[in-house]
Parts: sequence; structure tokens; C-alpha cells
Amino acid sequence: MNDGNVVRVKNLIKDYGAKNFKMRALKGIDLTVYSNDFIAIMGPSGSGKTTLLNILSTIDKPTLGEVFLGGRDIGKVSNRELAKIRRDKIGFIFQDYNLLDTMTLQDNIALPLALNGVSAKECIQRVEAVSGMFGLGEHLNKYPYQLSGGQKQRGAACRALITGPEILFADEPTGALDSKAGKDLLECLKNINESRNTAILMVTHDPFCASYAKDVYILSDGMIKCKISAGYSRKEFYDRIIDIQTSMGGDFS
Repeated sequence: MNDGNVVRVKNLIKDYGAKNFKMRALKGIDLTVYSNDFIAIMGPSGSGKTTLLNILSTIDKPTLGEVFLGGRDIGKVSNRELAKIRRDKIGFIFQDYNLLDTMTLQDNIALPLALNGVSAKECIQRVEAVSGMFGLGEHLNKYPYQLSGGQKQRGAACRALITGPEILFADEPTGALDSKAGKDLLECLKNINESRNTAILMVTHDPFCASYAKDVYILSDGMIKCKISAGYSRKEFYDRIIDIQTSMGGDFS
């Protein structure tokens, strides 16, 4: 029984380095992500936010602590089971789009389904459905070099969502985009979170980007220092994020 949570971590600790020269990147993190959550992780450089994202998304393993995904302790599953969990339950958007230049946008988006043996007819139907939510219906037959940065990143988001994951991880998803393209992507992610109940956990240094989330967790020195929850307006939420950022030195790059 997981009470509707998608990801839960208990006393998460991550060390790097040799025995006598260890650096503790995470210092006992407790965090639960539910199916309708949209969470932004912020913090100064070296605070542990990318390390936390990598462990939650199963890219890395903790030194100590437990990570539960869909109610299962991923530290106790086989590599084969873990691969299936990654395939079926997790989507990931990177800062760099990682689209294949030799494939059309439609084929890039459909790739995870094709690798899973889904029929061509179903692939096309699902690509059309998700690409429509990201405003890409007219661009499916184009190659990545024919697309803008924003279109490529929205295509990468479609590819991450095409399998219907329970949670979408995003690592600085607007970092390579201009302000309009970044806003377009964030609006699409907000819509996906609300309409599909897909949990989103996003690492960002940008308060504007973070203001699209429902909750912002501020990390510092490997620990969660505070949580800020959205209020009645995004502008008010943005202002509160800025205030916290300023009080901690202002550098969340």
C-alpha cells in the first residue's frame, strides 16, 4: 500500500569519494511525491539537487536510505525489474533535447513505443494525441534540424510522456530555451500535470520556471531547508521564491 504516492525516499544519504576523503552530497532527505504533484527543486550550486534527481529517477543509487517507486523498494529489485520500472513508470526530459537527427519528430516521439513492440497504428495514434497537447501536430514530419529549440524540447517532452509514465523528471528543461519557448513548454507541462495527473519533479535554478510548480523545495548543503507552496497567483508565488532565493544569497545557478 503506497497511499497514492509515486516516489518516496526515507533518510536518503549520498557520499562521493574514497574512504578517507568522502563528501556527503545528501544528508538524510525525506520526500514523498504524489500522483498529482508538480514539484520544483531549487538550491545553490552544490546543494545536491541534481544528485537527488538522479537517485529518484534511478540513474544513481544512494549510499544509505530507501527509495520506493510505485510502492516498491528499488534497492531490492533485480536489474531486469528495474529496467521495466524505468520503461513503464518514468519519463525524463534533459536540458539538451537528445533527439535523433536522422529521424523525423514523429519517429523520435514514437521510439520508446517502437522499442516495446507497439504496433505502427497505435504508435501513430498515441503520437498524434500527445503531440497535439504540445502544439506539434504540424511538425511531425520534420527533422530536428528543421525545428526551433522550443519545438525540439517539446518534442523531447512528448517522447518522455508517450509511454504514459507515472512521473516525469525534468533536469533544467528550459535551460537552453529563450523566454517564450520556455514559457510555452512550462504551460504544456502544467497542462499535462493537471489533465493526466502525471507527477512532475523538476530541477531548476530559474524562479520563473519554478513558479509553474505547485510546491518548491529549497535544498542547501544536502538538506531540504524549506518548502514553499503555491498560493492564489503565480506572480505572488514567484515573489516568494525570489525572497527565499535572495535570503540564501541569490545564486541558484
